[in-house]
Amino acid sequence: MLQFLGFVNNNIFGNLPSSIANGLPDLERLLIGGNRLSGEIPGCISNFSKLTKLGLDGNSFSGRVPMNLGNLQNLQFLHLWRNQLTNDPSMLELDFLISLINCRQLKVIRIDSNSFDGMLPRALGNLSASIKTFSAESCGIKGIIPHEIGNMSDLIELSIGRNELTGTIPHTLGQLTKVQMLKLNDNKLQGSIHVNLCNLVNLYHLDLGNNHLSRQLPTYLENLTFLRELNLSYNSLTFTIPSTMWTNKEIQIMDLSNNLFNGSLASEIGSVKRMRELYLSRNQFTREIPSTIGQLQSLVNLTLSNNRLHGPIPESLGDLISLQYLDLSKNNLYDEIPKSLEKLKELVYFNVSFNELRGKIPNGGSFKNLSADFFVGNSKLCGASQYKVMPCKGNATSSSSKTRTLKYILPSISLVIILAIILVYLMRHRNRNTLLPDLSTSPITVKRISYYEVLNATNKFGEENLIGRGSIGKVYKGIFSDGMIAAIKVFNLDLEGANKSFDTECHMLCKIRHRNLVKVITSCSNLDLKALVLEYMPNGNLNKWLSSSNCFLNIVQRLEIMIDVASALEYLHHGYPSPIVHCDLKPSNILLDEDIVAHVADFGIAKLSPKTREFR
Repeated sequence: MLQFLGFVNNNIFGNLPSSIANGLPDLERLLIGGNRLSGEIPGCISNFSKLTKLGLDGNSFSGRVPMNLGNLQNLQFLHLWRNQLTNDPSMLELDFLISLINCRQLKVIRIDSNSFDGMLPRALGNLSASIKTFSAESCGIKGIIPHEIGNMSDLIELSIGRNELTGTIPHTLGQLTKVQMLKLNDNKLQGSIHVNLCNLVNLYHLDLGNNHLSRQLPTYLENLTFLRELNLSYNSLTFTIPSTMWTNKEIQIMDLSNNLFNGSLASEIGSVKRMRELYLSRNQFTREIPSTIGQLQSLVNLTLSNNRLHGPIPESLGDLISLQYLDLSKNNLYDEIPKSLEKLKELVYFNVSFNELRGKIPNGGSFKNLSADFFVGNSKLCGASQYKVMPCKGNATSSSSKTRTLKYILPSISLVIILAIILVYLMRHRNRNTLLPDLSTSPITVKRISYYEVLNATNKFGEENLIGRGSIGKVYKGIFSDGMIAAIKVFNLDLEGANKSFDTECHMLCKIRHRNLVKVITSCSNLDLKALVLEYMPNGNLNKWLSSSNCFLNIVQRLEIMIDVASALEYLHHGYPSPIVHCDLKPSNILLDEDIVAHVADFGIAKLSPKTREFR
């Protein structure tokens, strides 16, 4: 007797005849998927009492799913996906699923890509306890996920993404301890990621992307040691990524893009050795890209675009030997593009547009095949004409090896040159016959701004805007409503002497003017806040350039900085009617503008000479 009838992918069209059940009482498997069959599914299929597998997928069947499929008590596999099946419009729930409660041997239900318009029934939890797969993606399913779904304790795959599901993720999903694939993506789910999901210790693939999930990313995800693919993109998840997220050394694909994550990327990111794809774009990450990211040598795709990352591009990215796609665009990255990236032989996409990069674009390796679009928005880059940037002047970007040679072989000669230039410069200015005018008689007019303007410019003194700390307060980067970028020095009024330090520095900077002194733009002073709005120095302080392995000053730049500082001090000591003593000159108080011109800052403990009592 015939037990198997199959016509898969044979281009059969027309309707399925109602007489198909005649004369086939022993049929166990009916597979006619991948054809062009249309019309309704005949109810006579329920006459195949011994049927264990029914495959009608990949056709154009329309109408309702027969309610009498529940008569197939031996049915184990039901494949109805990719048709045009609908639900009874008078019913709120997918009623045919309720009829399947009688199929106690059922293991797999696939109804994806149909036109159902209803809710998942609460009776879903009464289906066969042996169900391993329930897949109903792109079906137009509405409403909430019923809590009773947690009763399907043998589930290995639950895929109900790309629907119109609302509400929160039910905590009962934590009862599905055997599930390996959970896909709830592309719905309208809200709330947080429930802590009960930590019970899904066998989870391999978790997709919650493109919902309305919010709040902090839970730390319990570290318990999912079998997790290999994680997608939480296009939600509203906030706060930082817990460092414990990087303890799973086996995860291969992670997409956290298009959220509201902030803070810095933890150095532990380098421990995820098997990572192949990492998507972190369109968040609010700040600070530097950790150099440990260069340890991810299996990485193929890396996107960090549209964040607030600053600092140099790590040299260690050149160790990502498998990398094909790298997007660092629309950040605040500065300094040169590391030449080490020429080693990335597999690289086909490299985008650093709209940053603050400078220097020569590498022209070896895969860089020869990159277009100009990948470098736009960096006004100080130079290189080959194909990149549509300015040509490099001479040997402006000398190699680090030559620099180290000059540093260690010629220190004595360099010191002599420095002292000679400074001595000549100072003597030439000390002997001049004309004195600077008494600037104290014509102080700079400073327009005060409101507390709320300062608050908005610094994102409410957000950590991502913090660019410096001092003994008397903090310095923030501020972007005002008119587009002005400034450094905002906020004094800690809880510290003794903070008010006096503010008054001293405010008065000093408002009365003195010199190209090598930091310029005060305005100030803000009330009972709650005392702040100075200063000229923004994009290259930070000298201490960073002297102590960091990623920043380097050549001998000419070092000489120019020393002359700048000497010129500022000469003005303070001899060019101003009442000599000023800075009292706290150190590398961290010497700021560098975009052209590496030095500006002396921080006059909080400065003093006039003893012959005047004005600021004493």
